[in-house]
Amino acid sequence: MTGSSSTSMKVAVYYGRGDVRVEERARPRLGEGQALLRVLRSGICGTDATEWKSGPLIFPVDRAHPVSGHRGPLILGHEFVGEIVELSPEGSEGFHVGDHVASGAGVSCGRCDRCREGRTNLCEEYVTYGLNVDGGLAEYVAVDTSTLVPIPAGCSLDVAGVAQPLAVGLHAARRAGVRDGDRVILYGAGAIGTFILAGLASLVDADITVVDFAGPRLDRALRVGAARVVPVGDGTTEVLREAVGPRGADVVIEATGAPGQLTHALGLVRPGGTILCVGLPSTPQELDMHRLVLNEVTLATTVAHVCGEDLAPALEILAETELGDALVEAVYPLSEVPAQLARLARGEIHGKVLFDPTRRAVDQER
Repeated sequence: MTGSSSTSMKVAVYYGRGDVRVEERARPRLGEGQALLRVLRSGICGTDATEWKSGPLIFPVDRAHPVSGHRGPLILGHEFVGEIVELSPEGSEGFHVGDHVASGAGVSCGRCDRCREGRTNLCEEYVTYGLNVDGGLAEYVAVDTSTLVPIPAGCSLDVAGVAQPLAVGLHAARRAGVRDGDRVILYGAGAIGTFILAGLASLVDADITVVDFAGPRLDRALRVGAARVVPVGDGTTEVLREAVGPRGADVVIEATGAPGQLTHALGLVRPGGTILCVGLPSTPQELDMHRLVLNEVTLATTVAHVCGEDLAPALEILAETELGDALVEAVYPLSEVPAQLARLARGEIHGKVLFDPTRRAVDQER
């Protein structure tokens, strides 16, 4: 165990809609069972962009979080990797100062009914770094060691930086129940859709059709594992029906949250098939319950990931494939967080952007 001085650090702090500031904060102190990480890569996702554009919806800025008690400006960052620089005595088992680790970011109690079932993402006391308590868009972050997994040898920091969202994609792929030989339609080739596609490609040998607007997202989907891609436009539904054949799709995954997409999904899934809901619509949606019930369609949902099941496999996939290279668009210094959040909210980012808090100059070269 080594000591760390209580020096200041740079952090990206969310104050409210359209208001994220890079500023100085005191370096965090360790709690019981925690490790202090020097953050080496940290990412942003659609949740961060939604909070930037329309929040606070989840972030506890104008109210106290019911579990963590956190209230006020929040340090962002729930997708991060780093180097352990200090360990509390209770958190040192299996870890050492100097280890490079990825964090799953979600802290579960281990005691409630859902935790005992292994569904730690549904823990009654679940909190997430960067969403409910201060997170990893910072030079240092103190985290529970239960959220950490060692980064495999040979896995670059840029690649390891997408382990947490890939774990989310793996969890969604498992929830979809896709089997070898199934015909799958995936609506959405943005960040979450791509990670679900990657999860499916790593778990099963299925025929996957991906739907999105023409452009870089669909090009990337073909590289990640789609059998075919279908651009949104006139005749999209007819093209999809041709792709899955007259029986319909075994599984349809809705990962856009766009209004009306569940209705399209219900029109394409076969009797006895499954629809997995991933995207979160901004308004309540109607669904033809007669068709849903009479065709005995399973309507499933998914949220977050199970750290103990999904994070280590995600890192293994990234270490053994070139998937990370296909997903990471650029790496920026921490000072770029506000600008890149605005770009993500405007739909101008097609891959994954990461931040290196150790980098000072604006440099997009990976």
